[in-house]
Amino acid sequence: SLPAKLINGGIAGLIGVTCVFPIDLAKTRLQNQQNGQRMYTSMSDCLIKTIRSEGYFGMYRGAAVNLTLVTPEKAIKLAANDFFRHHLSKDGKKLTLLREMLAGCGAGTCQVIVTTPMEMLKIQLQDAGRIAAQKKLMATQAQLSSSVAGAAEPTVETRTTAMQITRELLRSKGIAGLYKGLGATLLRDVPFSIVYFPLFANLNKLGQKDPNAKAPFYVSFLSGCVAGSTAAVAVNPCDVIKTRLQSLQRGVNEDTYSGILDCTRKIWQKEGPMAFLKGAYCRALVIAPLFGIAQVVYFIGIAEFLLDMLPKRRA
Repeated sequence: SLPAKLINGGIAGLIGVTCVFPIDLAKTRLQNQQNGQRMYTSMSDCLIKTIRSEGYFGMYRGAAVNLTLVTPEKAIKLAANDFFRHHLSKDGKKLTLLREMLAGCGAGTCQVIVTTPMEMLKIQLQDAGRIAAQKKLMATQAQLSSSVAGAAEPTVETRTTAMQITRELLRSKGIAGLYKGLGATLLRDVPFSIVYFPLFANLNKLGQKDPNAKAPFYVSFLSGCVAGSTAAVAVNPCDVIKTRLQSLQRGVNEDTYSGILDCTRKIWQKEGPMAFLKGAYCRALVIAPLFGIAQVVYFIGIAEFLLDMLPKRRA
């Protein structure tokens, strides 16, 4: 049933995000730093410096936004894929690869309604620590090089919340402010779903002993991991562009971008083609367990058990 699918998708998203959020934070910070202003050399370096400067919970900055909105996002994504697969199938026959890709395309298009504002707010909170640390380092260097004591004071970070950012964007730009980077989000999520869902479905079928029976949970988990990491790396250049476009604040001497083409051109010219793979392994490490867990929860059907219990309790 649709309610069961939505609940399963939501539970899957909550569990997955809680497990992998620190790696996602490292991915965002690595993707946003530009040449000449590098604060981190790798994922582990980023996480170690984050813990030292911001504490353990610094790795979960922006997690509240993600945990709040990931439920409808994952629910829409998984339920929409099922919806499109059902309506694209002919008399219950096996879907062709093209129809599986069309179903994934539909799911990716539907999810951006929630994904875009969620990513927009999450990125501001995740990257705030990097920008503050960079400004503090620059101020300290300026103070040391100055002959006048106290010529430059270390920058103190002013922490903002998702609600403050939301109110400011709505006040200054309206609802469109929360949908900054919508085109880049579509450019990432639609191809991701086109790759992910058909690949997962076909890998999962390999573990089915009976076409009408569910695959074992470990097959669904491994299929979700493989399909998720493959799709994540494939669309990573689009994710880098989306992250850069949705960042409202920049570090010292960092470029600003007017759109997708301008962002692509500047990254290519100033940072080289390898810059489009920044954070790719982080993204693969995030997406693999995230979608592995999501598919296990979704296919086990926790919601069906809970919904089945309701009539018995009322009885």
